[in-house]
Amino acid sequence: MRTDYPKYIIFLFVTLLITWTLSCSGRPGKKTEAGVQPVSVLSEEAAVKLIKMISPEENTGFKLNDPVKVILALTDKNKLPDSVLIFFNGKAVKTIKSEPWEYSIPPVFTVTTGRKSLKVTAYKGGKSQNPITRFMIIYSDIVPKRNGYKVIHAYPHDKDAFTQGLVYDKGLLFESTGQKTGSSLREVELETGNVIRQHNLDASLFGEGIALYCDRIYQVTWENKVGFVYEKSTFSVINKIYYPTQGWGLTTIDDKIVMSDGTNEVCFYEPEMFTVVSRIEVYDNERKVDQLNELEYINGEIWANIWMTDLIARIDPASGKVLAYIDLKGILPESERKADTDVLNGIAYDDAGKRVFITGKKWPKLFEIRLTE
Repeated sequence: MRTDYPKYIIFLFVTLLITWTLSCSGRPGKKTEAGVQPVSVLSEEAAVKLIKMISPEENTGFKLNDPVKVILALTDKNKLPDSVLIFFNGKAVKTIKSEPWEYSIPPVFTVTTGRKSLKVTAYKGGKSQNPITRFMIIYSDIVPKRNGYKVIHAYPHDKDAFTQGLVYDKGLLFESTGQKTGSSLREVELETGNVIRQHNLDASLFGEGIALYCDRIYQVTWENKVGFVYEKSTFSVINKIYYPTQGWGLTTIDDKIVMSDGTNEVCFYEPEMFTVVSRIEVYDNERKVDQLNELEYINGEIWANIWMTDLIARIDPASGKVLAYIDLKGILPESERKADTDVLNGIAYDDAGKRVFITGKKWPKLFEIRLTE
């Protein structure tokens, strides 16, 4: 094939190609053969903002089961919207077509704590106009109680166990320990603290919470976004599970596995495919409660260690509100602490005996406690 054409022929060819491309590009200002403008340009009327939101302001706080008063105003009384649609947390709740441009969102929509979205959109001529979105926070409607504790019994505990998860079942404890090169799943004798069986995790994994479901033990890891399902009787791995967050604490509620990730969010997973079916955000009457760690389901409540504190939060799993705090300060005496003794972590419950057990990371003791008011 010849490649030495004169330069003027090459120039002519390139010029024709560019001209053809521009004529067919449909850019604004160019008409097609039918004379139709291909790119939609908003009319002056479509660009007009028809409404503004007076109330609530951004990040306004409300209490559980409070109504939310939405007050709007027209930007120009001579330009009325055909309708205004109000959405709360993604759900359409009300359409307004005339004055007064306001609505009180009923308490049925504010039954869970957390950050919620409020969106209003005006419609004119079948087109949506200037949607406005603001966020608000739903706090608990009660002041949490403050529980103390009484030690009923103290049991031996492996002082080298970096406890991340704890489960009681038929006289035995199942325990997950953390730290890279030191993570494990253990079966432990309550009375003596002796380790009966132990499965060590790969050195790259940092073990976290565990939960028991249908004679299977679920264990998550910290940052690897992978967990394991074990046969309880043999500790053999029968499945892997995957999740998009960090893994911290685990517990079981009915037919759901419940997981914390170190934030104030708690997610409910279905056990087979390990997909999220619901979630709650945990708040008390003043603030969000994050750093939620090891979990245990006790008498209709989720109990959660709050990392780096001596507190356990008692959480309503339906609404996300904190019902009470348990203050365990001083439960492990200073005389029994060493340089590497770490924080409180580990909650287990004997449902038949109504016994609560708690321990910590590298603690030499595991305590049975009873709450005090």
